[in-house]
Amino acid sequence: MPRFKRILLKLSGESLMGKQGYGIDPERLADYARQIKEVHDMGVQIGIVIGGGNIFRGLSGATKGFDRVKGDQMGMLATVINSLALSSALTSEGVANKVLTAIRMEPIGEFYSKWKAIEEMEAGKVCIFSAGTGQPYFTTDTGSSLRGVEIEADVMLKGTRVDGIYTADPEKDPTATKFDDITYEEILERNLKVMDLSAVVMCNDNHLPIYVFNMDVVGNLKKVIDGEPIGTYVHS
Repeated sequence: MPRFKRILLKLSGESLMGKQGYGIDPERLADYARQIKEVHDMGVQIGIVIGGGNIFRGLSGATKGFDRVKGDQMGMLATVINSLALSSALTSEGVANKVLTAIRMEPIGEFYSKWKAIEEMEAGKVCIFSAGTGQPYFTTDTGSSLRGVEIEADVMLKGTRVDGIYTADPEKDPTATKFDDITYEEILERNLKVMDLSAVVMCNDNHLPIYVFNMDVVGNLKKVIDGEPIGTYVHS
């Protein structure tokens, strides 16, 4: 039996670059789609939020002279592009899905509502939530937390490029050690850069646990669903 009935899967836009320096790597996209199909076939209800850092990141744009609001709106559109790409890949794998947008842009995607999302997931479709929260100054981490709480997910699965949460950035500090289990309070006390502060607080306040794992290793998503201890579990 799957460990979770309904999940919110947060995917990194930057990870979609794969071996490329920009954009979408078709091979990485196909790997993601196959992993999602594997879990979907187990009967797990799946909602997905994907970042846009492989195309444009609003905050970094603001440091280069972009107006922050317009930069964030460009970032929202980048998430829509990634969502459409993932939707196409899932369709190629035979997985029914629907793209929901936080900003009205029919016919690209249907305008998001909690009730529509739950209805579609219960009907067996994977729902991809794009355009963040629809508002500037909020990242896709916060958007993921919001959607996870709204759809009453059992857990947020945060797929990253590392295999969990460490005492420091393992890509920069070889002495960093991994946590198998950690509380939100400890994340805040240690000032660990797992997610934005607003996202951490939202998950903590609403008792939404997070499981951080390496999504780029094929098969890891199913291992998490099967209950294998491969990442870091975050809880209240």
